[in-house]
Amino acid sequence: MRKIGILLLASMASSCAPVPPNPEVVAREQAQFAQLTEGKIAGAPLSCLPSWRSNDMVVIDDNTIAFRNGPGKVYISHMQGGCLGIDHGRNALVTRTTGPNLCRGDIAQVLDTAARVTIGSCVFGDFVPYIRPRS
Repeated sequence: MRKIGILLLASMASSCAPVPPNPEVVAREQAQFAQLTEGKIAGAPLSCLPSWRSNDMVVIDDNTIAFRNGPGKVYISHMQGGCLGIDHGRNALVTRTTGPNLCRGDIAQVLDTAARVTIGSCVFGDFVPYIRPRS
């Protein structure tokens, strides 16, 4: 009986072990980040986006959101706590802002658009501008 308890405990512990990331997915996310920031220089982090439109938002991975601002500028925010599931096709990110701008500390909810339920939430971090230098 004791062996069954030990096997059950070992099975439960191994089921909680983190799943290693898929190397192909990681490579795709890194390539997308590199493509968005190519030829641009990182600036000082900002606490709020000066302006933004939701259709300019690009989900890089569960922890990283980019906001395009024309061809020469992109803002990158690393989510605090991560937004599990935002990079899946049927989920949407719904933001709650405390003012007219999207700012660090604003809460975003991950919405399963098929089931119409909230499946998680996260918080925006700083927004790092990547700007193409003028020639």
